[in-house]
This record gives sequence, structure tokens and C-alpha cells, in this order.
Amino acid sequence: MTPRIPLSAPDITQAEVDAVTRVLETPFLSLGPELQLFEEALAAYHQVPHAVAVSSGTAGLHLALLTLKIGSGDEVIVPSFTFIAVANAVLQVGATPVLVDIDPVTMNMHPAAVEDAITPRTRAMIVVHTFGVPAEMDDLTLIARRHNLLMIEDACEALGATYGSGTATKRVGRFGDLAVFGFYPNKQITTGEGGAVLAHDPAHALRLQSLRNQGRRPDAGWLDHAETGFNYRLPEMACALGRVQLSRIEGILACRQSVAKRYHDLLGKIEGLELPALKLPQRTISWFVFVVRLPQCANRERVQDALAARGIATGRYFAPVHLQPSWKSRQQGADRPLPVTESIARRSLALPFFNHLQPGQQKVVADALQEVLLSAGSAPIA
Repeated sequence: MTPRIPLSAPDITQAEVDAVTRVLETPFLSLGPELQLFEEALAAYHQVPHAVAVSSGTAGLHLALLTLKIGSGDEVIVPSFTFIAVANAVLQVGATPVLVDIDPVTMNMHPAAVEDAITPRTRAMIVVHTFGVPAEMDDLTLIARRHNLLMIEDACEALGATYGSGTATKRVGRFGDLAVFGFYPNKQITTGEGGAVLAHDPAHALRLQSLRNQGRRPDAGWLDHAETGFNYRLPEMACALGRVQLSRIEGILACRQSVAKRYHDLLGKIEGLELPALKLPQRTISWFVFVVRLPQCANRERVQDALAARGIATGRYFAPVHLQPSWKSRQQGADRPLPVTESIARRSLALPFFNHLQPGQQKVVADALQEVLLSAGSAPIA
């Protein structure tokens, strides 16, 4: 049954439809002018020299690791409380993911946990800006410099978020050696499937362009391959869609901030329910999802089932990487306790959240959640 109130929904206007249609009237469906325009717009928005569009955020992570020459024998520090693609990409290049715990407020990996996880084999960290909340970039940058580590920002959930104060404020994506964005339909902007990698170094940008296009250098012939690469190209239709979406980003972010604020007003009096912070020091949040933490006594599975019966979709964000069946079978789980990750993951529940979620729909969600929590009993969280 299709939910009456879905978990997410893309925001597509006639301008996006017209832009995609115009591409279909040209001979350029891949590697054409829309790719260049989209990449230029992304680079300008983030005030970085280079942006390389790719087929997904996951592809971007893979290419970022390859571009920085991370591979066999290297360790890469990543949070366990994240989408599994972050850790999978590390495995795909032959390196070892080292999973660390998170800060209970920002839900990003804790700088102290990163410091504790560093060994002589550590080459890099992937800093995930979880749910659009910027990570503690001052501390993490200092750690990276002190230990000579590379830094990749996973900003797939955080387009438009900022970190810093005053003139030192920067959009996420400008801090790392490379930064990855994702444009899946539930993100702030979408290209359908798609992503991008931001780069400061022109040599990094050149290699990213080569790797995404079967190892071809941009100035080489179609059958000339300088290295082993991949088909991680982003089609022209997707680039056109993304370019128009990005031109609307400030309005999109404002809509999502308003939705988050209304949820706070509606849910704030539910006993035992923990809400995400609306504001945090030195940060502007780019709202990707609205994830609450259920009371300790609530049974999450029952809560989800009861809301689904009322036509309300919800999601579990995130199942820790180190507890995933695929990771247990590899015996690649965390080799250290991750109590904050496990505690938060057991209780987290994503509520419907998208640009044009209406106040009336949010009230339906809030009233239903309150009713369900009052009647769900006190069985442990599933």
C-alpha cells in the first residue's frame, strides 16, 4: 500500500521538466554542455576550483579514494553510524575501514574516537556530515594535520550546510582534500541518481574525470585509455535537472528549515521523545531528514507498524555498519565498543520529511506518533 504521507518526495517544477526536455531535443545525451554547466555551478556554489559530476554519491566515494591512492594496507577511519556505502567504498579499494563512535548531539564521528583509532597504517578519514549537520571540522582538521592524514568529506546529506563563524564560515565540502555529494531523490536537490566530487587540486580533478570515463583523459580519443576506469558518467538529462535544482537551493533549504521548525513545535511536548537540535554552535544545518529518538521504553517496530497502518511512512536511520549482516560475515566489525552508536541506532526513527510537507500533514504525523507512543506499551525497542 502506498503511504498517504510518504517518507520523502522530490520537488520538481516545470523549470526542471523544461530543462530535461530541451536536452532530449539535442544530440548531446552524455558528456555534453549540461555536464559542464552543472559542474561549474557546483564549483561556484562551494567556492572551489573543480567539481566532477558522477553517477552516484557511492561512485564519488570510490573515485575519491582511488584518486587519493588509498588501497591495500591502508586504514581509513569512518563512522559506524552512517549509510553502508561509506565503508563499502573503502573495501572496494582494498583498504580497511576502521569504525568509530559518534557524538551524541551531532551524530557525527567524535574527534576523540578518531584520535584513539589512529595507527601507523591510518591514511585517511571520511568525515560524514550526518543528516545535514556539519561535523566538528576544527578538531578533525587539526587531527588530520597532526597525523598527516588525508580527509574526504562525505557531504551527501549536507548540501548547503555551513561550518564556522564570521569570515571563517564555509560551506561543507570545502574542508577536505576531496568532498563527495549525492543527489538521490530524497536529498536536498536531486538528479535522479547522481553525485559529484569537489576538488581543490587540478591533478585530482583530472584523475576524477579520467576514472569516471573508463580511464580516458579528457583530451584523449574515445578508444584511448590511460588507466583502468569505470563508467561513472552522469547523463545530460540528470545534469540539466541538477543545474535547475541547484539554482533553487536557497528556497529549498528555507522550506526544509520551516518543516523542521514545525516538527519541533508539534513534537516538543511528547514525553520521552528526543528531537534533533534546531541550532548548533558554528553550524548551519541543511535539513536532510528529521530523525527523532524514541523513548527508552518504546518498541520501534510496533511504532513503525502502527504508523504504517495509519498511512504514515517512517525509516530507521541508521543501522550501524558494524552490526550489518554483511559486515558480521566478513568479520570486519568494530574492534572497539561503540556504545553511543548502538544506543542511538536502536531508538532512531525518521519521520516524513520533504520540501512541501504541509502543516496539516505534519500535525497528522505528530498526533499519530503521540497516540502510538501512549498505547504501544513498554516492550524493549526492536
